[in-house]
Amino acid sequence: MERVYNKRVHDYHAYALDEALRRVGDTPVPAGAIDGLARSAAAVAVELRKAVLAEVAEFSRSRNPDLLPEMAQHGQDIVNEIVRLLRGGVPGRLDFVRTHARRRAEQHFPLEATLHAYRSGHKVLSRWLRESALSAAIPASDAQQVISAIADFAMEYADAISTTFATTYAAHSLLLAEVAGDQRSELLRILLDGHDEADLRAARILREAGFLNERQLFCVALAHSVDPTEMLNASRARRMADAIDVIVADMGIRRVIDVHNNKVTMVCSAVSRESGWTAPRSSLARQLRAELARVGNAALIGVSNDVPATAHIPMALREAEAALELATVSERVVQFAEIPLRKLLLHFAAPEFRRVLPAWTNEFRDADGRADGALVATLRAYADTDMNILKAAQNLGVHPNTIYARLQRILEFSGLRATSFNGLNDLLAVCDCMRRGPVEAPESQI
Repeated sequence: MERVYNKRVHDYHAYALDEALRRVGDTPVPAGAIDGLARSAAAVAVELRKAVLAEVAEFSRSRNPDLLPEMAQHGQDIVNEIVRLLRGGVPGRLDFVRTHARRRAEQHFPLEATLHAYRSGHKVLSRWLRESALSAAIPASDAQQVISAIADFAMEYADAISTTFATTYAAHSLLLAEVAGDQRSELLRILLDGHDEADLRAARILREAGFLNERQLFCVALAHSVDPTEMLNASRARRMADAIDVIVADMGIRRVIDVHNNKVTMVCSAVSRESGWTAPRSSLARQLRAELARVGNAALIGVSNDVPATAHIPMALREAEAALELATVSERVVQFAEIPLRKLLLHFAAPEFRRVLPAWTNEFRDADGRADGALVATLRAYADTDMNILKAAQNLGVHPNTIYARLQRILEFSGLRATSFNGLNDLLAVCDCMRRGPVEAPESQI
């Protein structure tokens, strides 16, 4: 598609340039004026360079030693092409512009800076063409026609090289981004697969990316939107990945981040200690969790524990997946190490545990729904206050008798006394599993 578009752009500008050249040819510009253009071409190229340096600060700020010589050569090529066209040449593909565009794209020199340089150069070229044409013996009655034709040609030529540069730069930048994306995806795949350092091919890639330096810790973070279906939109998922990358950039850690399996997936590494004689640094996972808390409210994030080697990264991935599944809008960033043991056990056991929930579970769920969640809230408040009725009532803002009444109602549903440790423990387990949906075909009693 890009080739087709570029061809159409080329055809349009070739036609426009050809028309402009035809209008110049219809004017009484003598051959001596064209020869004068050719003789002054080198001096004009120098003037072009001075104008660009004076008006486009990016060229002076850059420390790239190739930039200024290549810019000077490009200015000479621009002038030489004008002379060729005015001597009867046919508008071509402007390959010298395309080569320059690919070079600037590879070095990530700002596109806007080069387009600004073309605008600055257009003023120099227009003055050069006009003065060269009028320096010849042209009748006064034809001067206006000559000036108009020369101005049209200068405008069409500047438009042609600017557009050719911009389309080539954009296409080449896209190609470079795709190559970088492929390399990033390959590196992420190797890390997530847990290749050991003994795998020579994987070790080479990891070493080149800096993931095999000594005394490193590794950590995995996963993120998706509060509405996971939004991750199916590639551009939105990419924007989330880029936003997270910008936030963690301040940490100064090595990282690879990409969209993988509809989640923003990031593997990070940092030096655990400077040497065997120094104290270990603080947990990478804890640092990462603190930074990721700055991500917007639209994201849910899970962070693994630290692991000591690339071979352990698959385990860190599973930890991050568990943490992400337990993230909620009220607790958007969850670190695996901070998940309570009971919650973690229920998370991993819930699929099997839900098959053996008691028959009264759905009825209890419905009753709690009709009470706007008061029954479950009472159980949790009672547990959080170490089974203290008075404190639970105070925290919920109700009378203690209300707590007794609710616990009695729960007893009628379940046959379990919440005032006993075992009964409360079983009831809380049922409450945690209830959040995962209705219970189907219960098989036994707890």
